[in-house]
Parts: sequence; C-alpha cells; structure tokens
Amino acid sequence: MKNRFLGMLLLWSVCWGQVCAAEDKSPLPLPNSGNVTLTLDEYNKLVELAAKPPKKNDVAPLPYSIMHADLKLRVENDGVLGTVQLEGEVFRKGVSKVPLTTGMIILDAHQNGKGVPLQQENGTHTALLSGPGEFSVDLDTGLPLKIEAGRASFTLPVPAAGSVQLALVIPGDHTFANISPGLITSRKSENGHTMIEATLVPGQPANIWWTTRETVTPVVPREVRFLADAKTLISVSEAEMRVAVLADVTVVQGEPTQFHVDLPEGYEVTGVTGATLDSAETNNGVLTLKVNAPSQRNHQFLISMERSISGAKADAPFLSFKKAQRETGEVLVEGAGTMELTATEGGGLKRMDVKETNPYLRSLAHFPPQAAFRYHKQSSETPTLALSWVRFPDGSVLAAVAESAQVTTLVTSEGKSLTEVKLILKNQAQPFLKVTLPPGASILSADVGGERVKPVQGPDGNRVPLLRPGFRPTGSYTVSFVFMHSGAPFAKKGGADLSLPSMDIPISLLSWEIFLPEQYKVKDFGGDVIVANVVPSPFREEYAYNAQRNREGDMSSTLKMEALPGQMGGYVVDPSGAVVPNARITITSTDNGATRTAVTDDQGRWLVGSLGSGNFKAKAETPGFRTSVFNLNYDANQPSLYNFPLSVAGTAEMVEVRGDMPQMETKSGANELHGNAYAYSTNGGATVGGPVNGRFTGNGIEKLGTVAQGLSNLNASVNVMNLQRRVAGVLPVAIDVPRAGTSFSFVRPLVLDEETKVTFSYKSR
Repeated sequence: MKNRFLGMLLLWSVCWGQVCAAEDKSPLPLPNSGNVTLTLDEYNKLVELAAKPPKKNDVAPLPYSIMHADLKLRVENDGVLGTVQLEGEVFRKGVSKVPLTTGMIILDAHQNGKGVPLQQENGTHTALLSGPGEFSVDLDTGLPLKIEAGRASFTLPVPAAGSVQLALVIPGDHTFANISPGLITSRKSENGHTMIEATLVPGQPANIWWTTRETVTPVVPREVRFLADAKTLISVSEAEMRVAVLADVTVVQGEPTQFHVDLPEGYEVTGVTGATLDSAETNNGVLTLKVNAPSQRNHQFLISMERSISGAKADAPFLSFKKAQRETGEVLVEGAGTMELTATEGGGLKRMDVKETNPYLRSLAHFPPQAAFRYHKQSSETPTLALSWVRFPDGSVLAAVAESAQVTTLVTSEGKSLTEVKLILKNQAQPFLKVTLPPGASILSADVGGERVKPVQGPDGNRVPLLRPGFRPTGSYTVSFVFMHSGAPFAKKGGADLSLPSMDIPISLLSWEIFLPEQYKVKDFGGDVIVANVVPSPFREEYAYNAQRNREGDMSSTLKMEALPGQMGGYVVDPSGAVVPNARITITSTDNGATRTAVTDDQGRWLVGSLGSGNFKAKAETPGFRTSVFNLNYDANQPSLYNFPLSVAGTAEMVEVRGDMPQMETKSGANELHGNAYAYSTNGGATVGGPVNGRFTGNGIEKLGTVAQGLSNLNASVNVMNLQRRVAGVLPVAIDVPRAGTSFSFVRPLVLDEETKVTFSYKSR
C-alpha cells in the first residue's frame, strides 16, 4: 500500500510540472502589419513575376473533330433512303457549330433520342453542339436516284470524317455495283437483294452505279429460231491442247436472252467474250451465254478452252449450240514447235485448203496451219477429227559457221606441239567460240580480224572471242588462235598422236598441216582425217586462201585457181597488186559479138564458161578506176587465167591495151599436177600468178614441182614459215621450233564440236 501511494504521488508531480511549463512558455513576437522583411534576391524575383502577364487558358486549335461516319443506305423505288451516323468530339466550352453534311436531304437529326438543332449555311447542314465532350449524331437522309436505259446511279456526298463506311442494299440478285472512288469490301445476295459494304474516301463525293433491266409488260414469247456457225482453231502444244471458237449466231425468229452450248468432256473454259454478252456460266458441262440485247439479230462470241494432254493422240473437240436450226463451221489445226501432225476426219468433215479458211480464223493462229476442214452438221452424223503427231526436238539456229579451218602444227623433238587454227567465219551474233582443248594444252594468243584479243577461261572450257568492240563484219572474216600442247618426248622409235580441240561451230572443211623434225621418219598414219593428195583440188584449194597479212607485209597464204577447158578466168588487181573485188568483167567475141559477164569475188577472182576458141575483148571496170579493155587470143583447149591490172582514174576514162594479153596456163607438160592436187613449195624463185598475201607478184601462175607419191615428199607451206616467225617474237612462250623438217597435209570435211585426231609411228633416222 505504501508503494502504491508513492507511485501516484510521483505521477502527479510529473504531470503538474508539464502543465506549469506549458503555461510559462510565451509565443514569438510578430512583425508589425504592412511591413515584410525580405532579402534583395527575393525582392527582385517578386518584381520579375509581377511584371509577367497572366497565363491564359489553353484553347483547342479546332472547335470540333468528326472521327467516324457510318452510312447505311437502301435503294427503294426511285430514291435512296437511310441514316448517317457521325461520331466525334467538341473541344471548346459552350455551343459550337459542327458542319455535318453537304448535298444531302436531311429529314431528321437526333442525339441520344433527343432532337439536335440544325442550321443550313451555303448548302451545308450544321449542328449546334455544346462542349467540351463527345457526340454521336444520327441523320435521317434521302438522295435522288438517276435511272437510265439499263443503268441506275446516284452521287453520294461523303462526310469529311476520319473514316467512312458504307452499307448499301440494292434490289436484285448478283447485282454488280461500281463505286468510284471507293473500295468494295463485301458483296452478298439473298432474298432478291444485294448487300454491298465499302470503304469511301472522306470528303470526296462517290459515284455509285449498277446495271438494271427495264420492266416491260410480259408478252407471249415467240419460238426462237437461230443458225450457228463455229470457226474453230485447235492448237496442239507440248502439254496441252487449246481451242478457240469464233461463234456467229444469226437469230431468225424470236428474241432469245440466252444460248446454251454443249462443252466437250475434259475441257475447261478459260474465257468468253462478246459484244452482246452479259454473263457466262458453266454448269454440268453446259455453257450458258446470256445476252443484254435480245432484240439484236446477230451475236458473236469468242470462246476459249483448254485441256492437258500426255500422249501423242487426241480427238479434236466440236462445240454445239442447243436447239440450233443449222450448225456449220470450219476447223483449223496448228502445232506448236517442230512436229509432224496427222489429222483423220470423219462424220461429214470435209478437208479444205488452208488458204480458203476464214481470214479471222487464220488471224487467231500463232503457228503454221497444218490442216483445215469444213462441216455442215446433220442430225444423222457427228463430225469427228482424230489427231496424232510426232514431235521432234527443236534445233537451234546457227549463229556462226566456219567456211574453212586452216590448221598448222609444229612438233618439236621434245614432243611439244604448237598449233595455229585459222577460221574463215560468217558470223551473225555469236560472241565467243567454245574450245575444248586436249589435256595438257593451253591457248597462247588469239586474233579477230587481224587484231589481238584476249581468250577467256570458262567453267566448261576456253572461250575465244569471235567479235571485238567496234567490229561487226557483214561478210567473211578471219579468227585465229594458237595453243601449245606439252606432249611427250620422242624416243628412238615409237608411236604418237596429235589432237585438235573440239569447237562448237560447224566447219565445212578442215585442212591440217603437220610439220615434223627431219630426224624422224614417219609412217602408218591413222585417225579420222583424209590424206590431202587424194582429195580433188576444187574441194580444198578454194578454202586454202587467206587474205590476211601480217604487219611485216610477208607472205601469209597463196590462192590457186584452176580453169577447165572452155572456161576463162583470172584476177583483177590495182596498181599496188592488191585484189579488186566487185569489178565487172565483160568478155565480147570479136568474131560473132557474143558476150559473157562476171563480177570478181572478195579475192578478186572471176570466171566465165562455154567459150570457143577465137579472139575476144575483155573490159574490166569498177568505180574509182579507169575502165580497161584487153585483147585476148583464146584457145578453148587450154585452161586460161588472165591478170587484169587497173589504174586509178581521176575522171571517167577508158584505156585500151594494145596487143594480146598473155594467157596463163594452169597445166602444161612437165608442170602438170599429178593426182589433180596442189603442193605448196617454199623453195626457189618460181613466178606466182595468184594473189600472195592478198597481192599479185607477177603475170603467170606458180610453176609447182611434181607431187611425188607419199606424204613425206610434201614441202612445208607458207603457213609453217609464218608460224615459225610468230614463235620467234610474238608468242609469250619459249619453244624450240624445228627449222627443217617434213610437212604432212590432211583434210576433214564437216566437223562440228568434235576432236580431230592423227596417229602415226616414227623412227629416228
């Protein structure tokens, strides 16, 4: 008890002390009213704030915004009725004028079931709406409908909203409406009406129209009678058969609104067109053609069909118009590509000349027609046409062809070979020559038309250019290339073979000269070539001429020409000895006045025949030269060649050469060429009468030595000499070329993309 009394006393003392302390504490002194003590910086800030104008409340840049418009319209009688729902927002306080539509007839306007006051200003309906806040205004509207012959249309003023959607109901099933501008997103038909949904361009009036049929008083239909004529084009391609039918329908009685056509089984209709065609439908193998002008007497339709084929036989289809009083027609058959097509007709089908077919039917064809027929269908027979064909692979057009190939090969004692290939080309558009070299061979250089070009290494072989920039010849020209083959060293005796690369252009005649070192005796030649001295000269000498010259002006090739008994020929050259092409030669007999004419070719050669012995005058003329007349004493038993030189003329003048022109014999006595073959000689100073390097060096022809039996006695040609000099300073390789040896000549006709090979056995002398 004593302890409790002491605790209560202590608690009372503490509380009494706190109360006393609260009563003794006095508040802080307050400043006098009207006076405030501030620092200088605080005072300056207050002055600056007091100088600024009061901030105005933000106002929306636009008083309103129409975000979406939803138009629901329906065509009824002669007008368009519906509602327009506009959703948007008013941004400013108070009442704002909101333009809604322009050009519409507004029947009523309401919002949330209450009427909305409208004003009309310059044709624009404006609503008075309070804000700020969102709004949704519904307008009951109407539009006039314009009806023309076969067409109904109206113009819809589209509100200037963020997006505009249209739902339109048009009377009639499967009615195709057109909206411009706008995009139709949905179309469906049910219960005799067509519902169309579309997205319109805000603020731009939309033109909406569709086709209609006028309602007329029903009358008793007259029986329909018509005639049908079908002109059919059948095109057989590799995988399908296409059919185009140009059908002419002539209505004799009645006003048909549609025609029914029986379709052949397995064919799919790909297109139907016609000036009076309204629509076309296919159902259960019957094509229904609905027309929009039943009263018209003539209708024309173009019907296209196709089906896939896999074999080499098929029956041609025939279209048939149901209930036609008469059916006639023509059938034209064509084949795509290279094929042989056989057509077997039956059932009243009559074959006719392709040129007699209808011109409109022929204009549909894309390939040469192969057969044509006509028919008049009878109730007792049905026309049939069985087709069968054999297809051939298509061949590519030759872009380039080589008239000749002159090949020269030098073989060293180490077994290496250096080969030059010269091609006389006629080229249309082929840019490169594909060369498949033998293993171990490589191309060193190439020339086109006398100028160096760079060969190209392709993934499937080497490429030699056939053209170069700025060089597009229209006639023949020369392409050459040199390649080297590593080969194998020669032993004392053994066998060897040489190969030429395959080239992807046809070569009419290939001449191959092989030059072997003199220390080796060669025999037993084989391969796929022919020994040159067993080939008649007309088949090889005409291609031996090459008019190209090297830069040093040395002899590159020799042209040899032969005239038979009763023939007269020769060359025409200018003062420098160069041949003159396209010169006109007139041979006139002084005995009876008979004349013969000829024109020199690219090598300056001319030739006439059927001449008898006697005296003649020869006139040579060409623009830029004096016309020259030569007196000739001609012996028909001697093949004769003449060299006619022309001089340059400043003006037109004619020079007559007095005295007889020397006659150059091509064969005489000991100089006769055995075996009717020529051999090239590099020895001695024989007179050459043909062009050397494109020029003449004399008035006679070269007197060639007797050709001994066997290839080993043939001397090397000028091609060997040229290749030897070319190796010395032009080619980018070092090779020991033999300076003395023996030439062997071979030919091979008609070479195309295949190797040419020569084999032989040898023994060291």
